[in-house]
Amino acid sequence: MATEDTVRAGTRTGADAPAGTGIPQGTGIPQGTGIPQGTGTRDLRQLITYALVGGSGVLLDLGAFLLLYNVVGLHEQVANVLSTSLGITNNFVLNALFTFGKRDRLLLRYLRFYAVGLTGIALTFVLLAVFSRGLGIDPNLVKAGSLPLVLVFQFALNRKWSFA
Repeated sequence: MATEDTVRAGTRTGADAPAGTGIPQGTGIPQGTGIPQGTGTRDLRQLITYALVGGSGVLLDLGAFLLLYNVVGLHEQVANVLSTSLGITNNFVLNALFTFGKRDRLLLRYLRFYAVGLTGIALTFVLLAVFSRGLGIDPNLVKAGSLPLVLVFQFALNRKWSFA
């Protein structure tokens, strides 16, 4: 019989697996089948945590952008780079601690995470150039609208590369 810690870690599968371990009860999937134990639950937990961390980064990024652009008077592209860099750093620290639980090779992971973040800066740069400069849409709206697209794109890259 597995201990409570073992069950929480998702190490039981198949007919003896309690609910929430990633393999439905009664499926009869035996140990050693190559199916990672507790994968579904872990993936869902990671996605939710990543989204919450991302939300904090979005709020920090957007708040810093609004402050730097509207109050300080920086050019929208400069404000975007600075605010996004602040959000990236916030998200790296929180994701390393809470989402992926990785505390090794932090400098390499941060550089990879930041490289992924640069793709977000580049994507937002293009969107600001097209929609704000080209079409005259308020940069505040363009920045806010770009954030969900950037978040989804970066989750996939960070999970497979930065925190693999």
